[in-house]
Amino acid sequence: LCASGWHTAATWMKLNLENRMDAEIAAWSGPGPVPEFGPSPGFKNLKWLKPVYAGQTITFTRTALSHRPIASRPGWRLLALRSEAFDPTGDKVVEFESAVLVKVE
Repeated sequence: LCASGWHTAATWMKLNLENRMDAEIAAWSGPGPVPEFGPSPGFKNLKWLKPVYAGQTITFTRTALSHRPIASRPGWRLLALRSEAFDPTGDKVVEFESAVLVKVE
């Protein structure tokens, strides 16, 4: 029995939002105010590379690739990310690129 790729992506979304909420609740030790996350314009290059089987533990990672100001939204930046998931043997099972708006002022 294996999960559909969309089940794996939905699990990533759940954990991503939980992690974001935990970070917002925790004491912020970075420079400036706590970052405020806005909407995401979506994702691209989604690849389901291997099946995820029932009972497997999957490790998810996010890597910031770049950020840039948004001319039409002063005080906001677009943060580009690469997200990946790995099975217990270290093989990559999912990868995609996404973006999210982040308020910086």
